[in-house]
Amino acid sequence: MALSFSSRLLFFFTTLMILLPLSSIAQPHSNVTLGSFLIADDTNSSWISPSGEFAFGFRRIAPDGGYLLAIWFDKIPDKTMVWSANRDSPSEEGSRIQLFPDGRFQLVNGPRLGNVIWNAAVAAGRVAYGAMLDTGNFVLALNTSAVAWQSFDHPTDTLLPTQILDQGNSLRSSYSETNSSTGKFDCTVGDDGKLVLRIRNFPVIPMDTNVFTYWSTRNTDPGNRLIFNQSGYIFLAASNGSMLEFLSNNGASTDRLYQRAILEYDGVFRHYVYPKSADSAGGRAMEWSFTENFSPRNMCMLLVGRSVQVACGLNSFCSVGSEGRPICSCPAGYSPMDSNIRMSGCKPDFVSQSCDRRSQESESFMFDEMLNTDFVGGDYTGYRSMDEDPCRRACLDDCFCAAVVYESRNCWKKRFPLANGRVSSGFNGKALIKIRKDNTTVVTSSSDSITNETSRSSLIIILSVLFGVSMFSFLVTSILLAFHLKGRRSKKIGSYSNLPGVYLRSFSFNELQEATNGFEEELGRGACSTVYKGILKDENDRVIAVKKLNKIAAEAEKEFEAEVSSISRTNHKNLVKLLGYCVEGQNRLLVYEFMTDGSLASFLFGKPRPSWYRRVQIALATARGLCYLHEECSTQIIHCDIKPQNILLDESLTAKISDFGLAKLLRTDQTKTITAVRGTRGYVAPEWYRNMPVTSKVDVYSFGILLLELVCCRKKVESRVEEESEVILVDWAYDCYEAGTLELLVENDEEAMDDIKRFKKFVMIGIWCIQEDPSLRPNMKRVLHMLEGALEVPNPPHPESFID
Repeated sequence: MALSFSSRLLFFFTTLMILLPLSSIAQPHSNVTLGSFLIADDTNSSWISPSGEFAFGFRRIAPDGGYLLAIWFDKIPDKTMVWSANRDSPSEEGSRIQLFPDGRFQLVNGPRLGNVIWNAAVAAGRVAYGAMLDTGNFVLALNTSAVAWQSFDHPTDTLLPTQILDQGNSLRSSYSETNSSTGKFDCTVGDDGKLVLRIRNFPVIPMDTNVFTYWSTRNTDPGNRLIFNQSGYIFLAASNGSMLEFLSNNGASTDRLYQRAILEYDGVFRHYVYPKSADSAGGRAMEWSFTENFSPRNMCMLLVGRSVQVACGLNSFCSVGSEGRPICSCPAGYSPMDSNIRMSGCKPDFVSQSCDRRSQESESFMFDEMLNTDFVGGDYTGYRSMDEDPCRRACLDDCFCAAVVYESRNCWKKRFPLANGRVSSGFNGKALIKIRKDNTTVVTSSSDSITNETSRSSLIIILSVLFGVSMFSFLVTSILLAFHLKGRRSKKIGSYSNLPGVYLRSFSFNELQEATNGFEEELGRGACSTVYKGILKDENDRVIAVKKLNKIAAEAEKEFEAEVSSISRTNHKNLVKLLGYCVEGQNRLLVYEFMTDGSLASFLFGKPRPSWYRRVQIALATARGLCYLHEECSTQIIHCDIKPQNILLDESLTAKISDFGLAKLLRTDQTKTITAVRGTRGYVAPEWYRNMPVTSKVDVYSFGILLLELVCCRKKVESRVEEESEVILVDWAYDCYEAGTLELLVENDEEAMDDIKRFKKFVMIGIWCIQEDPSLRPNMKRVLHMLEGALEVPNPPHPESFID
């Protein structure tokens, strides 16, 4: 980039004041003395810079969401964060950051201060004090005031004036607008001297080298670095100090404005300013103002590769809004996967088209037309010189076709899910998204429709005459029938519950006895119940599973109906759906949807061995179901008996948790094992034995055992006949993890070996879940985030490190 004489002169003066002071502390400060500490709690204690503009301390990221050790603008109402030490591992309440007397600077997690989750890489004995500076830089210094460690050398997603991004260092975007954990975009100065913006596959796997560059500067010179100077200019400079390329030349005085440059969650690098006083803003309300986005100018038009979604998720399309920000939207008939994360993609709100040739599903679908919209990639068939009507018909008649893109008589069929959707005025074609017309599943043929239309008028006349006669007969019959049936239950058709807010069928015992043919076909049996297969004749032969409970607490009906009411209000795709119940005499029965593929126990430990991909999906589905029970229900439900036998699979092998909430329905002695605790031996959390308060962490423990069984495809205890011994899976897993020999757990499983990084991560999560100390176990929301890759997994301690 050629620079004029005036530009070079500007560079000389604007950089002269910044390059020298970085090697030492050249401003007044309030020292953080050796032995000082801060505690993560609601007091919000912090170490403040001399001017009061910046603070260092703990920030609660959400109610019950943990704490970040962070630096923020302290005089701004929203306390905008600029740095954090543990963005992927929020600490618990009671955690402590301490500058120890020997100079160690460590963040220790939890009220028990059980493990170090972050520390500054400084040799013990060297540090004399710490200081929060007015630049927003937190430093650890020697007696000579030389810097031993500084936050400026370890940025997260933000640069501040006087900060330099050296070669080899990087900024990492946040996961979303509301989640500050590490996202999929990074900004770094590469070995060739270019400043590059890159995207990683997501969820992010530590040490994953599969990255794609979507924007870069033009200059190449090994040793380049990115400088944000005190005058508000951001530029790429060579190692010899010469300026190569301006990124933001909208300089402004740091005396009047707070400034920050941030790689945001949408992958765009932006420069923001904030007036320090209302007067400097011309009387406007003070807020962060967008100054300039560096590049790229249009995230929507970037297509790195078909395997990577750059701006928006699957089944969504991208358009450019203000500040160059990509706007992700869902087509008609689709809704966001996560309403809180707009880049999460979209899911269809209708049943997909049947591929059964006997059905006439094509007539149940229509197209939503989107002009100037393209979905790049994902086409599996293309036609040239085709009119639009035949193009539409080709997709309607193809059950695999989710959409077509039509341009200049060219027609491209797109498979599901739709990828890389974008709106561009430069594209003269259109996208036709196939959606269902209504809730019908099969429609009548065209000839039938014509016949029905012809006879409709005659039918209306006949029905009108019959209606008047039948209404009188109906009233008389109803009165007689009401007297006849008073005090009796229907023998054939069940009523619906009168429990508040619950639309749940109340069956008679005779109905369920008839549906199960006298409780003939047994599906499974437990200590407290037996499950039978049944068929509801009055519901088009719907197949059901009837659970007959053996014994119920003496308080019986009211307690039973109250708990059924609670369970019936749950609604999640990874929970087995409760359809109805029976309370009649001493009989207590529950009616569930029938799960065609049985239990996980049969699936996991049978032959052939399930695929690695399917085991991962089952682990994620089970975690989502448990997270819902613990976090999202109006009343928290603790399962108390998570095990493979209670995870059921539907026809698509989707995992669903069964028997949730039943612990409250049963007598205490009905869920006992030999050890007199609830649950099943081998999956039971140790606090049951220690007379400790039982919380949702008991389910986390059981899930940890289940997770290890899933990923290793081994039972929790395996007998080795030739060695006349038993192998305890959790002990073996931790020994292999500690020795770095995890491949021994899956030595004959090529699929798991090919994904050994994810396998190691899942094993580490399992070890965290089975910690004997309940306070060390993560909650299910955190477990789910770690499984999905939204949070990194720290090294777990030995599971038996708990001291009672």
